[in-house]
Amino acid sequence: MQAQVHMMADKEGDGDSDVGVALETKPKTKRPPMYKVMILNDDFTPMEFVVHVLERFFGLSHAQAFELMLTVHKKGVAVVGVFSHEIAETKVAQVMDFAQRHQHPLQCTMEKE
Repeated sequence: MQAQVHMMADKEGDGDSDVGVALETKPKTKRPPMYKVMILNDDFTPMEFVVHVLERFFGLSHAQAFELMLTVHKKGVAVVGVFSHEIAETKVAQVMDFAQRHQHPLQCTMEKE
């Protein structure tokens, strides 16, 4: 019986129906929403501490971290990375906890991209 089904499928066409099915299922798998993690400027947190946070929690080189810290300083806020919800949430918690333990008012937030 399986052989007959296979032969019938061959007679239907040149396999276009298989491609059509594959294309129809793709839109159903949406990428999960991504979240921007941002560092906010304040007048009390030392610049070196911000650089250290960016290196430690976001894997930036010293030069990259320094540039980003200057952006935060000049513009008041900078996006330091874009992550899935869980990772963004973890990064924000790590930065906030680290800042509090070092008695700095540094703020780190996240928002949907």
